[in-house]
Amino acid sequence: MAELNATLISIPVAAYLLGSIPFGLLLGKLFGAADIRKAGSGNIGATNVARVAGPLAGVLTLLLDAAKGALAVVLAARLSEQSSTWMMIAGLSALLGHCFPIWLGFHGGKGVATAAGIFLVLCPPAFLGAAILFVLVVAYWRFVSLGSIAAAASMPLLIYFLWAPHHAPPYAVTFGSLAAALLIVYKHDANIQRLVQGDEAKFSFNKKQDAP
Repeated sequence: MAELNATLISIPVAAYLLGSIPFGLLLGKLFGAADIRKAGSGNIGATNVARVAGPLAGVLTLLLDAAKGALAVVLAARLSEQSSTWMMIAGLSALLGHCFPIWLGFHGGKGVATAAGIFLVLCPPAFLGAAILFVLVVAYWRFVSLGSIAAAASMPLLIYFLWAPHHAPPYAVTFGSLAAALLIVYKHDANIQRLVQGDEAKFSFNKKQDAP
């Protein structure tokens, strides 16, 4: 029992450390962009990496950041015998690691890609719904931040209705998805202000560009 408890307690710690790996910063340097935090918007997420270091670097950052969240949930599932509570705890821990990485003085990304990986494993239908909403918003308005906020805000509702036929998700998943959505919206505070002021940069893969 003690060994099992130690294993479960280690889940959030391991997930946080996994989530805190700054792939955007590492890939930015690999693709010749020096410190990604000093260019564009200063964010280490996929959008800024794509703007500053190019589309390939941005796509790789997106995939690796999503993989952090997905792997954290998968590992928690194996260690906890598919406990949705521990899977959600691991997912939130990875998300916190990405947003507040210990290696970067707790200044990290905005968590969208990592959250996508988390919910891809936890509830694929909800992930698909949020992804479709993201694509529609970005395609129409061309603001990645607006698409990210819309997708994050929709996730708790999508999780609630799409968790399983005729079954609501466990409370841990319901409140965990709400916490994740609130964190992502909070991390987009500066983007929200720029959207209101009309200063937010529209996204394009056509060329490298700086963001305000």
